[in-house]
Amino acid sequence: MYTANEKRYDTMKYDRCGKSGLMLPAFSLGLWHNFGSADNYDNMVDMITSAFDLGITHFDLANNYGPYPGSAEENFGKIMKNELAPYRDEIIVSTKAGYGMWAGPYGDHGSRKYLISSLDQSLKRLGLEYVDIFYHHRPDPDTPMEETAAALDHIVRSGKALYVGVSNYSAEQTDKMAKIMRSLGTPLIIHQPRYNMFERWIEDGLQDVLAENGMGSISFCPLAQGLLTNKYINGIPENSRAAKASPFLTKDGITPEKIEKVVKLNAIAENRGQSLAQMACAWNLRGGKLTSVLLGASRASQITENVASLQKLDFTKDELDAIDDILK
Repeated sequence: MYTANEKRYDTMKYDRCGKSGLMLPAFSLGLWHNFGSADNYDNMVDMITSAFDLGITHFDLANNYGPYPGSAEENFGKIMKNELAPYRDEIIVSTKAGYGMWAGPYGDHGSRKYLISSLDQSLKRLGLEYVDIFYHHRPDPDTPMEETAAALDHIVRSGKALYVGVSNYSAEQTDKMAKIMRSLGTPLIIHQPRYNMFERWIEDGLQDVLAENGMGSISFCPLAQGLLTNKYINGIPENSRAAKASPFLTKDGITPEKIEKVVKLNAIAENRGQSLAQMACAWNLRGGKLTSVLLGASRASQITENVASLQKLDFTKDELDAIDDILK
């Protein structure tokens, strides 16, 4: 049985999620990749327990994470039961629904039927009575937003989730949903957008909306699926995500122009005494506008490396200007 490191909170930074009472670690662990039925269970245990030892108290899932869909929740539920059960009250578990999960007209999108049914299934896979955060995973243009909001409100009032959030919503959609949720008396506390040096769309209005509505934020893909590391500087390694024909990072997406930018960014990171991955993580947290950064990993050492970026979060104006010049 795993025994938690008693000093796990000494080095992690925790921030309040918007105007809620919930504190999130600066780094959270995402189970989008490498926690499915085809992955090594012992490696999953090592990553999750190592993350917890580093003060990562937040573990992020979705109903369709796998493959097969649902298997990441099953594996995390097994690890919670076998390794982390004594620490449930120290752990934030989040899951989502919004993408296709089962056949037929009720297993996708944003209806009350789908969201409540999906969370019931997720709780069974996780072996938990409740999740801490439940997200609508993406906006649904065919379901009235009032219906989706009412379902989220019901989920909190039923005790199946403590807080609710949204992911992949535009600034305008987020503002509308936040206002509806507030009118129902169950505030929306968090947004989970894709954000990294190459994808900065949240700076064009969303961050302002989040501040106005007292919401926190947690970014996914902070390393652009591995592109913002030194992995691809000298070509595409055989065991890399791009080489395995991943739909999320393709060989066509690794252009000479992007690699040229990565090389220049890597030089700035080296001058800061960081790896490029560490600098990319620190960059996401600059200015305190993000509550947390969602790390993905295939082994525990990657989590340790990225959490070490907490040792140098500050940037000089010259560094930020140089990074912006490269990204332009």
